[in-house]
Amino acid sequence: MDSPTPAALHDLAPSGTLHAAINTGNPVLVQQDAATGELSGVTVDLARELGRLLDVPVELVTYNGAGKVSDAAGSGAWNVAFLAIDPARSAAIRFTAPYVIIEGTCIVGADSPDMTIGDLDRPGKRISVVKGAAYDLYLTRTLKHAQLLRKSTFEEQMDLFLDEQLDASAGVRQPLEEFARNHKGFRVLEGRFTEIRQAMGTPQGRNAGASYVAEFLDEMKTSGFIAEAFKRAGQVGVTLVGVKKT
Repeated sequence: MDSPTPAALHDLAPSGTLHAAINTGNPVLVQQDAATGELSGVTVDLARELGRLLDVPVELVTYNGAGKVSDAAGSGAWNVAFLAIDPARSAAIRFTAPYVIIEGTCIVGADSPDMTIGDLDRPGKRISVVKGAAYDLYLTRTLKHAQLLRKSTFEEQMDLFLDEQLDASAGVRQPLEEFARNHKGFRVLEGRFTEIRQAMGTPQGRNAGASYVAEFLDEMKTSGFIAEAFKRAGQVGVTLVGVKKT
């Protein structure tokens, strides 16, 4: 890649450090060692590679939910983020094209008669979600009857699902499937109710930086960097977008 222009470098590292927002609530994109707290995964790899190309230090700014990352877009806390594209976020964040698509689905009791999100969208049905997550934003726009109950983290969301015996919990397929494997009596719905298009983002108004990030992500796709990062992280069942597979 070309070296960043002075304007792009100022947009992305105004303090001399690239502050990258990392959503630890999405285990497909970032993993955290339970013992050491060390972060790894595709978003961590991308942040560090971007810092290398900018020739600046990288500071990972962690959040335990995507909604919290989005809420902080205008605060100056981060210069680049890794989030799902959503219209509700676009006023504050300029997104790149997506690099991976993740399925949004639901977990229900094994004996539940519900097979689709349409079955769940009925009066009296209750579904837990993480507040501000891409699937929360989508369901908020599309559900007509079911009630969404919001929590701050995935763990709190699933505790609510169990404790209140809710009809379903909505989220990213992979962690829901892991939950079902570890808890008897539950199943994840087949298919998806939405495609969660993961991208990189910069705060609105930083046009030079946004253009550089878009170029950077295209390079990471075509070079095979992203495919290798997912492979290292052991993440399967995701759909890469415009990415060279290795």
